[in-house]
Amino acid sequence: MRRPLFLLAAALLANGCGDDEPTDPSGSAMTFFVTSSESATGNLGGLSGADRRCQDLATAVGAGSRTWRAYLSAERDPSTGQRVDARSRIGSGPWVNAAGVTVAQNLTELHSRAGDAAVFVDERNQRINGQWPGSPTPVEHDILTGSTADGRLMEGMTCADWTSASPGLTAQVGHSDGLGPNASTAGTLSSWNSAHANQSCADTAPRGGSGRTYCFAVN
Repeated sequence: MRRPLFLLAAALLANGCGDDEPTDPSGSAMTFFVTSSESATGNLGGLSGADRRCQDLATAVGAGSRTWRAYLSAERDPSTGQRVDARSRIGSGPWVNAAGVTVAQNLTELHSRAGDAAVFVDERNQRINGQWPGSPTPVEHDILTGSTADGRLMEGMTCADWTSASPGLTAQVGHSDGLGPNASTAGTLSSWNSAHANQSCADTAPRGGSGRTYCFAVN
């Protein structure tokens, strides 16, 4: 006996064959995020440790099939023995956040834009505490980069290539929300990747940080 069409449709939906079936086998179209996890110091375990954190966080939300890299510059990349610019580690774009919002189409667009609390979010689509209206406290929008505004190495500002917790060293940070005190965008305060130096590599909290990094999918 032939089954009524409405019963066949119901069976297909019950088996996951309807219109709601996921089309992204990785579980996420995300190719950019700010780390939800933090580091009390500038010692991230080097570039490899920072990359591993990106990969692990991406995997936890279903985007682990891609290759992830931390947006960090270093005076010596152990894998090559050469200096490395953050912009050379992250592919060519485009990049979208956890909500599917485009961060930038390419490297030129990425390095010409300002920070934005609604766009520079973590892998769970959560905003980073900052200077935006209504933000929770404490401020944590200082994101470690060791980079200039165009994404190149800022020498002496990388916490010894992300291996040191020394109070005598500092790191360059960007503002994920693109804002300073009183929501100011003056000077470099709007820069997502090169706003100012942190206080020291021994403690990432003073001046508004928590040891987060940016993560980009290179493929």
